[in-house]
Amino acid sequence: MTRMKSKWLILFIVFGLILTACGGGSDDAAEEEVVAEEPAETLDSPATTAAAAEPEAEPFSICLVLDIGGLGDLAFNDLAYSGYEAAIADFGMVGTFLEPDGGGENRGELLELCAEAGNDLIVGNGFLFDAAMNEVAPNYPDINFAITDGVAEPGNVRGMLFKHAEGSFLAGVAAALKTSTNNVGFIGGVDFPLIHEFEQGFLAGVAAINPDITVQIGYASVPPDFSGFNDPVKGKEIALAQYEAGADIIYHAAGGTGTGMFEAAKEVSESTGTKVWGIGVDFDQYYTVGNPLPELQEYILTSMVKAADVSIYNAAKATVEGTFTGGPNVDDLSTGGIYLSYSGGYIDDIKDTLEEYKAKIISGEIVPPSVRP
Repeated sequence: MTRMKSKWLILFIVFGLILTACGGGSDDAAEEEVVAEEPAETLDSPATTAAAAEPEAEPFSICLVLDIGGLGDLAFNDLAYSGYEAAIADFGMVGTFLEPDGGGENRGELLELCAEAGNDLIVGNGFLFDAAMNEVAPNYPDINFAITDGVAEPGNVRGMLFKHAEGSFLAGVAAALKTSTNNVGFIGGVDFPLIHEFEQGFLAGVAAINPDITVQIGYASVPPDFSGFNDPVKGKEIALAQYEAGADIIYHAAGGTGTGMFEAAKEVSESTGTKVWGIGVDFDQYYTVGNPLPELQEYILTSMVKAADVSIYNAAKATVEGTFTGGPNVDDLSTGGIYLSYSGGYIDDIKDTLEEYKAKIISGEIVPPSVRP
């Protein structure tokens, strides 16, 4: 109150002095003078200096580099892209995705482009990015890098790994329980150790139910040729041969090549009048293949899903929250990063048995093999 009275007193004195200086002029003139001299500060709203508005923080950015086959493979690349899209939507990230040359020779160049653009998180989709990560990531220690299905040495690279053999074991159990011919097949994209994890897990799952079941094995290519991950024509060719040789269920771990397997399942089923099946991989292919190609959906028995989309999403989340760490990060049946799909309802009748085997794997009672003997 004292401060308020003082302000009024000052105004009163100033007003009196103005009246005296004007020689007793009119009230209007006096009022005009007072208005002209009135300070900006008022009793109700003291004058302040407005602080400059804080600049808006720039959104975090993510750059996804796909591998051979690119977007639209209905498998591993599309799976990664879905995680990338979810991160952009949920975290307001700015996104860029790139696709390599046909043979993937420019993986390192694409990672370098992402880094030079100042992205906060850079994802290389596939184990073949390991060498490029080792070369590029050390030059950008303040940028987070991640690689699916692989590891790299730099401390700022997260290796997003999966226990493929665990999910493939369950796929083998499902195939063994559902086969009518005691003959099943496996198609690998490229004949090398990563895909051997799928192969060996599947073989063990089949044998756990019936060791007398025949398992046919075929591969679309061998290193250094990695085209086997994007060759539906070759996939169909191998699948037709296996169905003709008696298989009624085939499991693929071949990326975009697997679409040819489902096409073969449809063709054989329609031509013979006897239903044969395919088992998908990575994505829940009942939807990723069945939605754009609905004519194939009824031939997809199940899929061995590995949630690479969730791993990429979690790497983005950690980047935004400032909790990102490098090094191996492994998902399996216990984390939900690996699972068998029940879409379509075709294996609902064996769910109890599948869940029993899943529990045994999680407990450690069963350890599916991941390397060839």
